[in-house]
Amino acid sequence: MKAFNEDLKSGNLKQIYLFYGEESYLRRQYLKRFKKALVNDDDEMNYHYYEGNDTSVSEFIDVAETLPFFADRRVIIWENSGLFKAGTNKNKASIDKISEYLKNVPASTMILFAESEIDKRSRMVKMLIGMGSAVEFSAQDEEVLKRWIGGILKKENKQITERAASYLIDKVGTDMENIYTELEKLICFCLNQEVITEALIDEICTPHINGQIFQLVDAVAGRRQQEALKLYYDLLALKEPPMRILFLIARQFNNLLQVKDLKGKGFDHKSIGTKVGLPGFVVGKCATQAAKFKMAGLKEALCACVEMEEAIKRGNLSDRLSVELLIVKYST
Repeated sequence: MKAFNEDLKSGNLKQIYLFYGEESYLRRQYLKRFKKALVNDDDEMNYHYYEGNDTSVSEFIDVAETLPFFADRRVIIWENSGLFKAGTNKNKASIDKISEYLKNVPASTMILFAESEIDKRSRMVKMLIGMGSAVEFSAQDEEVLKRWIGGILKKENKQITERAASYLIDKVGTDMENIYTELEKLICFCLNQEVITEALIDEICTPHINGQIFQLVDAVAGRRQQEALKLYYDLLALKEPPMRILFLIARQFNNLLQVKDLKGKGFDHKSIGTKVGLPGFVVGKCATQAAKFKMAGLKEALCACVEMEEAIKRGNLSDRLSVELLIVKYST
């Protein structure tokens, strides 16, 4: 992102960009900045937007080859083209065709691809990375999120402590789109309150299921059976399917197992995050939680999740009861 910000600041934008990464909110914000920098509000003749993998590559190239109409540039944005990920339904001939074309785009055409999923081993990704045109929007760490939260609230003449900002992140998750939605709710419902407190967050914000699963597993680890069961029943009351809850519990146990194993081998949180696919500060919280378990216990719990899933699919146990038995067994 830093290199792209410098491109924007200098006005020396590259002809082709690839935006990718799991943080969709940031990706969309920077897409808007790209468009604003190049397209006048009233100029729709020289701006083209495509979404999805149904767009014809030949049509895309025809548009890219067309000279701009009474303007310096023609701008094309294509989201989720499917050209950059494994298992794409674009045939090889189409990918070969556009790969070759991108090497000789007219000087008057600017192109941006925005992808939610890519395969970094693909030829097109390697080509754009080599051109310095690939921009990754990865999950942000806790410090960045807290500063961002504080900045949004400051514009609305509201304040939040660092502790309350951390509490908000724990409650609603690390996805910036979701955080922004919850901040809008807080701003609207707290017109007369200047300071956003943990009590207000509890009253107004909707808990994210991943955070609740983390708390549930933490209660299991601490042998707080009644608390763990209450969290489970709360999830059921929110219409979360038991099978989804079981899947998320299994995923959390798997994360804890991997984090504990890698930490035991001497890896730091950042390195573990890269290997496991978690933000560094989440790895820290997982490491703390994983310390409450032995390796054998985590492996056993993960196997139990698989066994419960099989029992449900065979009709030997109801889905609701199976998760309840799992929680009782490992919190006793």
